[in-house]
Amino acid sequence: MPVRSVRKVSRGELAPGCPAHAGPDGVWRVQDHAAARAVLRSGDTRQAGFGIENTAQMNGKMRMPVLYRDGPEHREHRRQTAKFFTPRRVDIAYRALMERLADQQCATLRARGEADLTTLSFRLAVAVAAEVIGLSAGRGGLARRLDRFFHNADPGSIRQRLLGGYAVGAFYWWDVRPAVRTRRRQRRDDLISHLIDEGCTKPEILGECVTFAAAGMVTTREFITLAAWHLLTDDALRLTYLDGDEADRHRVLHEILRLEPVVANLARTTTADLALDGVTIPAGSLVDIGVAAANLDPAAVGDDPAALCPDRAMPAAAGDAGLSFGDGPHRCPGAYIAIQETDIFLTRLLAVPGLRMTREPTVRIRPDIASYELTGLRLSAG
Repeated sequence: MPVRSVRKVSRGELAPGCPAHAGPDGVWRVQDHAAARAVLRSGDTRQAGFGIENTAQMNGKMRMPVLYRDGPEHREHRRQTAKFFTPRRVDIAYRALMERLADQQCATLRARGEADLTTLSFRLAVAVAAEVIGLSAGRGGLARRLDRFFHNADPGSIRQRLLGGYAVGAFYWWDVRPAVRTRRRQRRDDLISHLIDEGCTKPEILGECVTFAAAGMVTTREFITLAAWHLLTDDALRLTYLDGDEADRHRVLHEILRLEPVVANLARTTTADLALDGVTIPAGSLVDIGVAAANLDPAAVGDDPAALCPDRAMPAAAGDAGLSFGDGPHRCPGAYIAIQETDIFLTRLLAVPGLRMTREPTVRIRPDIASYELTGLRLSAG
C-alpha cells in the first residue's frame, strides 16, 4: 500500500492539465507538466521574476549574477561551474562536512533539550553552501547576518530598505570581502576563486554570493523543515524512510518535494513567438509556470498525483521531483547537494532519543517568489 499524506502547505486550488492561456492581466499561465517543461527548456525565453526588474538598471554596467543571465554566456558559466555540484564532488568534498555539521546540530538539541528546527537547519545549510561558495574565510555569525538580510530582501517601506541595505553591507564587509581577499592570495576549488579567475569585480562577486546563498541556504532550510514536518507526523512514512537505504530515502524526499515544491511558480519572458498547446504565445509575453500544479499532472506523474507515495514510479521525463528544481538552462545546479544534506541531517535527527515535535510551524507564503516560509517548528528530545 502506498503511504499517503496530505500537503502541509496550502497552495489553493491547482489545475494541472489546464491548457496554456492568457489571464485578464495579460500573463500567460502554464500548468500542465509537458508544456511547463517545454517553456523552461525553450531557447526563446529568458529569465523573469526573482526581482529581475531591480537589476535591469545595472545591466551593461556590471556582469549580472548567473540567475539573471541567458544565452551562450549563461550556458558557459553553468558548464564551468557544474563541477562544484556533481554527485561525486558532493560525496568526496562535502559529505564529511555535512555529517559533522548534522551531528553538531543534533548535539545542540540534545544538550538543550529543545530547539527550533528552522534555526538548526539554517545553520547546516549556511555552512554547507558557504563551503561551496568559498565564504568560509569570513567571521562567525554568517547565519545571523544572512537571516537578517533575507528577512529584509523584499523591501516594502523606507525602514525595510534601510535594514536591507545594512544587512547586505554587513554580509559584504564581514563575509564576502575577507573571502575574496583570502582567495586572491591563494585560490581554492570554490566559486569565489572561479569568479576571481574570470575577472569579476567585488560587486559582481557579491551579487553571485547573494544569489547562491538564497538558492543554497534559504530553500534548503525550508525543505528540511517541511520534510521533517511530514516525517514527524506520519509514522508509516517515517518508518519507510528510516528502513530504506540511501536511494530509498532519497526517493521519499523527492516525492515530498514533488508534492510540495519550495517555489511554486517560475516566470519566463518570451523573446520570440512560442508555439505551445496548439496556441502561440506572442514574443514579449510574461509566462507564469505553475510548478506546483504541473507536479500534480497525472499524465506525467501517474495515478493519484496528490498522494504522497514513496514508491511512485516517476518516468525519466518527469524528473525525480517533478519540476521542483526547475528544468532547462536554469535548473537548480545544487539539487543533489540539497537532497544529500537533507537526508544526512534528517537520518541523524530522527535517531535522537525521545525526539518529538512540540509545536507545528507557522506557514507563510512569500508572494514575490511564490515560496513557503516555515517558522517555529519546535522539537524536544530526551
